Amino acid sequence: MGDGYVGARTPRREDARLLTGRAGYVGNVRLPGQVHAHVVRSPVAHGRLLGCDAKAAWASEGVLDVITPAEVGHLRLPCVNLAPGQRLTHYRVLEETVRYAGQPLAVVVARTPEAARDAADLVDLELDELPALVGVERALAADAPLLHPDWGTNVVTDYRLGDDDCAAVVERAPHVVEMTFRMGRVSPHPIEPRGVVAAYDGDELTVHLSTQAPHHAREHLADAFGLSHDRVRVIARDTGGGFGGKEHLYPDEALICLAAMRLGRPVAWTEAPGDRLLATLPARAAVHRGRLALDDDGRFLALQVDVLADLGAHPSNAGASTAAVTATLLPGPYRFDRVAVRVRAAVTTTTPTGSYRGFGQPEGTLTRERLIDEAARRLGVDPVELRLRNLLGPEELPCTTRVYQRYDSGDYPRALRTLRDLVEPVRADDGRRRGIGYSCHVESTGMGPSDDLKAIGVLAGGYETAVLRMEQDASVVVACGVVGIGQGIETALAQLAADRVGVPLERVRVVLGDTAATPYSSVGSIASRALTLGGGALVRAAGRLRDKLLALAAHRLEVAVEDLELVDEAVRVKGDPRASVTLRELATSAWRGWDLPEGAQPGLEERVSYDPPAYTFAYGAHAAAVAVDPETGAVEVERYWVVNDAGVLVNPAVVEGQLHGGVAQGLGQALSEDIGYTEEGQPITDYLLPTTREVPDIQVVMLETPSPVTPGGMKGVGEAGTIGPPAAVLNAVADALPEIAARVTDVPLTPSAVWSLLRDR
Repeated sequence: MGDGYVGARTPRREDARLLTGRAGYVGNVRLPGQVHAHVVRSPVAHGRLLGCDAKAAWASEGVLDVITPAEVGHLRLPCVNLAPGQRLTHYRVLEETVRYAGQPLAVVVARTPEAARDAADLVDLELDELPALVGVERALAADAPLLHPDWGTNVVTDYRLGDDDCAAVVERAPHVVEMTFRMGRVSPHPIEPRGVVAAYDGDELTVHLSTQAPHHAREHLADAFGLSHDRVRVIARDTGGGFGGKEHLYPDEALICLAAMRLGRPVAWTEAPGDRLLATLPARAAVHRGRLALDDDGRFLALQVDVLADLGAHPSNAGASTAAVTATLLPGPYRFDRVAVRVRAAVTTTTPTGSYRGFGQPEGTLTRERLIDEAARRLGVDPVELRLRNLLGPEELPCTTRVYQRYDSGDYPRALRTLRDLVEPVRADDGRRRGIGYSCHVESTGMGPSDDLKAIGVLAGGYETAVLRMEQDASVVVACGVVGIGQGIETALAQLAADRVGVPLERVRVVLGDTAATPYSSVGSIASRALTLGGGALVRAAGRLRDKLLALAAHRLEVAVEDLELVDEAVRVKGDPRASVTLRELATSAWRGWDLPEGAQPGLEERVSYDPPAYTFAYGAHAAAVAVDPETGAVEVERYWVVNDAGVLVNPAVVEGQLHGGVAQGLGQALSEDIGYTEEGQPITDYLLPTTREVPDIQVVMLETPSPVTPGGMKGVGEAGTIGPPAAVLNAVADALPEIAARVTDVPLTPSAVWSLLRDR
C-alpha cells in the first residue's frame, strides 16, 4: 500500500462533505450571540461625502451599531504589489472622498440581517457629486478630471521593459501588423460570495473568512487594528471558489471585524448578490496597442506592445502587477529578436481592479495570438505553420526571454502539433459561417522566489511550508499554509504524502486554512502555486520522514539502510519479508523514545520550507471551432480542444477538471462577460455568465514534462484553462469572417459587436 497514488485518478476527498451539506463555508458558521451587518455603499461614482446622518438608523428596531467614516479615518489597508513609482501604497477603509459607485461608506449592525438591511436604508448620505471618469484612455486625456488631485495626474505607474532598439527593428521590418485590443472588465464571480463571521473576546480576534490567503488576511487585520499577530486567528475551512477575487482582505471585511471588536459579540456579513459587481474586485480591463514585425520568410523579428491598465478608483492589493505579468509573458512560447513593452496604469471612477484567474496572461495571449493570426492572413500562410516556424524548440530550453523570464522545460511545438491532429472541422449547412482558431501560451506558475518578489515590489514571501507528522498509530497528518478553494489541493497533498511515506491514502489527514494550526504562508493559494510550492515542501518533508523511518528500522533489524524497503505499511529486509517491522511499531517507539539510534530525536515530525529557486513555466495550445450567424452576429463555440503540460500530474482527473472550468471562464470573457459603465460611472449589471448551453464539448490531452525546478516535478495548472480561450475564439471568428478579420480585436465579442462589424465593413 502507498505506492502508485501519484498519477492516479483518485476521487477528491473534499467532495464527500461538500456534496452532503457538511462543508465549512462561512455562511454555515453560527456562533452564540451572533448578530448581522449590512454595508452602506455610495450611489455615485465620484464625489465628496459632506454628511452621514445615522440618527434614523440608530432609532430603527434591533440596531446595535453604526460605523461611519468620521469614526475610522485612521483604518488603512496596504497595497501588497507595488509597481515602479506607485503613488499610493495604502488606502483608507472608509473615507469621505468617493471614487466609485459601491464604495463602502458606513456599516450598520443589527440583531437580524433584515433589520440591518432596513436600517441601512435610513442612513442619510449628503454627497457633492463630481464628474465621473470612465475608461483608461479617457483617464490619460489632458482634460480628464483628477481622482487624486495631489498627484497632478491619473497615471499610477509608467515604465518600460525589454529592448530599447525594438521600435527601430519594427520600423525596418518588411512586414508589420499593428492592432489595438480592448478587454472588457470581468468578475471572478465565485459560487460562494465573500463573507465574514468575526468574534472578539477582548483578547483574541477570531475571523471566519472566505479567503484564498488566511495568513495574509491575519497579517493585515493585525496591523490595521494594532494587534500583535498572535492575537488574530483567521479560519478558512472551505472556500467556494476564489479565482483571485479572495486573495486579500477587503475594506468591508475589515469593517465587520471592527464591528465585532466594538460590540464584543460575533458579527456576520455576507456580500449581497446585487453588490458583487460593485464591490468584489473585477479584472482584465485593459487596452493594448501591439505591433508584430516579421521578415519575408515569416520569421518573428520583434514584438512591441503598449499596455494601458485600468486600475479603477485606486491601486488594490494587486495594484498594477497584473499588467506587469502581461508584459513579462507577452513573448509566449515564441522566438523573438526584440521585445519591448511599455506599461501604464491609471485610475478611473470604477471599482478597483484586482486579481482574476490568469492574472494578466489571457490579455497578453489575446494580443500576441491575434497579431500572429492576422500576420498569417496577410502573408497567406497557414496560422499553425507560422507558429511552428517560430516556436522555441525543446533543445532551446531552458532559455531567458527578452523580458527576463527563464522558461524551464517543455516541448512547445509538440503541443501544437498534437492539437492540430485533434482538431476536426464541424460541417453543417445551416447558413452560419464556420472557422477554427488557435492559440499558444506559456504560463507562469509557482510564484517565487522570495528575493525575486522583493525585487519587483511584492511585499510578501514566495516560499511555502509543510509540516508532516506520523502519529503513534502510523496515521499521517499534513499541515500546510495553502488553502482549498475548490482546486482539489487537499486530495493532491494526501496523494503525495501517501505515496512517499508508504501509507494508505485513507490514513492521511490534511489540515489547511487555519492560521492557528498551519504554518505561515505569505500569499496562500494564488498564482497556480499551491501544489507546486506546498507540494514541493511536502515532497521534501516526506523524503526526510521516510529516511528517518528507514534509519529506525535499520537500527532495530541490525541491517544497513540500503538493504531495506518500505512495503505494505512495514519496513522489511529486501528478499526476506519475515525480517520486518511495521510502521506502527516504528512510530510508537519513536514517539516513546524507545530503541532510538544514537543521536536520534524522539518523534516523527518534519517541517520543511521550500523557497523555489525560480518560477516554473507550464504551457498549452488551444483551439476553438465556432459558428457565426451573419444575420444576428451570434457566435457559438461548437468544439474546443486543449493540449496542456503542467509537469508531473499528481491527479489527472483534478487537472482535467481545472482545465474544463478554466476554459468555461475564458469563453465567458471572450463572448459575454463584461461589467460596462454609463458615462456617469454607474455599472451596468446585466452580467452574462456562460451556461451549459454556451460551453461546448471540451477535449483535453495532457503532456507531462517534469519541472527541473520543483521537488516532485509539478508545475501549476490552476489558471491554464483561462489563458487560451479569448485568443482562440477571436481567431476562429476572424477565420470564419475574413472580411472583418482585421477588426476582430475586442472582448467580449457579443452578437451586437459582431453584427456591427459586419454592418460597418
